[in-house]
Amino acid sequence: MLKKTLILLVGMIFLSGLVMACGSAAPAEKVVETVVVKETVIVEKAAEAPQEAIPDDAVVIDFWHAFGGGRKLLIERMVADFNYTHPKIYVRVENKGSYRDTLNAAILAAQQGNPPHIVQIFEIGSQLALDSGIFVPIEDLVIGPEFQPDDYIEGVANYYNIGGKFNSMPWNSSNPILYYNKDIFRAAGLDPEKPPQTFEEMLSMCETIVSSGAAKNCVSWPLHSWFFEQWMANMGAELANNGNGRDARATEVYLTGDAAKTIVSWWKEMYDKGYYAYSGKLEDWDGADAIFVSGQAAMEITSTSDVVNRQNDAAANGFELGTSYLPYPASSERQGVVVGGASLWLTGGHPDEEMQAAKDFVIWFTNTENSIRWHKATGYFPIRKSAVQVLEIENWFERNPAYRAAFDQLLNTKPTRATQGALIGAFPEVRTIIEQAVEKVLADQASVDDALAEAKAQADKAIEEYNKSVE
Repeated sequence: MLKKTLILLVGMIFLSGLVMACGSAAPAEKVVETVVVKETVIVEKAAEAPQEAIPDDAVVIDFWHAFGGGRKLLIERMVADFNYTHPKIYVRVENKGSYRDTLNAAILAAQQGNPPHIVQIFEIGSQLALDSGIFVPIEDLVIGPEFQPDDYIEGVANYYNIGGKFNSMPWNSSNPILYYNKDIFRAAGLDPEKPPQTFEEMLSMCETIVSSGAAKNCVSWPLHSWFFEQWMANMGAELANNGNGRDARATEVYLTGDAAKTIVSWWKEMYDKGYYAYSGKLEDWDGADAIFVSGQAAMEITSTSDVVNRQNDAAANGFELGTSYLPYPASSERQGVVVGGASLWLTGGHPDEEMQAAKDFVIWFTNTENSIRWHKATGYFPIRKSAVQVLEIENWFERNPAYRAAFDQLLNTKPTRATQGALIGAFPEVRTIIEQAVEKVLADQASVDDALAEAKAQADKAIEEYNKSVE
């Protein structure tokens, strides 16, 4: 039964389409030197990688992740630090492509009897990971104070505490925020310290920006279901039934309710008026970045994990950057956002010494010191309260105000089933279905009502088929 389930899960991941881009894989025998230039164009210069000998008596564990570019290099540096300070353990780290590619590869490897010890899995892959049966809950391996779930900030703990247990170790966590070009705001006669807070304010300010000629377009974000999901949560609307799939397995999605229609209708209005611009491709993060960084749009909605990149882009292109919360409809009350990103899962079936070594590495890799290091270098949240305390002592947020909006938005999120995020086994496929529905609406191929009704029928069918495969 497990083998059949694994095959079905792999097929569902493979067929579910596009994915949130994390960077391209680099050849295993190369080291990549990354140079950031204008418009977040990454130039990768290959150099020969030094051949490091694995100590004869070391316990060897494998760690697969989905990051490329500068983040890949940072992970490799951190792993090298661990190997140097823990000579009895040797971690081999490998980039496996996108989030979906990484989970797909891990399940295939488990089917073949040779899974990696540690796998980075994106948040919407949590139910898939649980159902695969190849992972061991991190809480089952820890002893005493090694694992401190109370140290996680509430928004992170709220997402990854599934059924009263942490099955994985939270790591790279993010939310969407609004980035804006203060110089374009000034050119349009707008207050650069007062970005839009609501959908309605966004429409009004966009009219001013575009009509004044300060920018060709007003705002960009990738045509990605992640933003739809976040707006649903921000309105207090659950994406799926059964308590967003947390009280019982989700069997349907709420794509035809008022919240969903409000989001897509506003999205369509923004597009029709020439305020919203995207590259024309689904999940094209780089395309949205380029539109904003080049000055074609005054604003961009994208991940908090891009704070470092956007600050570098602003400096390289000579404009002042501002950040603010994700806008919401004025007809609702702001509820907050869902934690995005990924966590680290441990596969089972390895010798005890390897399981313990993998657990030791994951605890070290996500400790307070490394949480701070990861946050400063990438913009992902400092997910530990202890890390935040250190950053506050350093006056980090005062010296780096672009990080403040991102972090405060998460801290001010209200803990509800909506903001806790949905658990859906067929989530990757559901995301693609939602994206295709929005694409049809923007292209005038379907009305909002018809596109969402069709998407709900397709998504509910995908969920039903998935649930049958794991029951």
